Amino acid sequence: MLVLGALLGPKKPSPTKLMPYESGNDPAGEVHRLPVHFYVVAMLFIIFDVEVAFLWPYAVNAGALGMAGFWAVTTFTLVVLAGFVYEWKKGVMKWD
Repeated sequence: MLVLGALLGPKKPSPTKLMPYESGNDPAGEVHRLPVHFYVVAMLFIIFDVEVAFLWPYAVNAGALGMAGFWAVTTFTLVVLAGFVYEWKKGVMKWD
């Protein structure tokens, strides 16, 4: 549907339509982009938030899952920990 809309839809660009805007207003001053660190921190938060979401079911059913569940969660945690160590070594968490 998006492709059909792009191909078949009306195309009447004008200077007014092509002008950038901020919340419906004309832009005021120069546009300053946020440093990449803000995005990296957001991605790290999401990754570790998802990790907790995956660990919660194990925490609730740890007894029923037995040793197979334990080793699966241990492997998952080690993979996430390896990613965390890699990020730490690359200096992602330094705020210079």
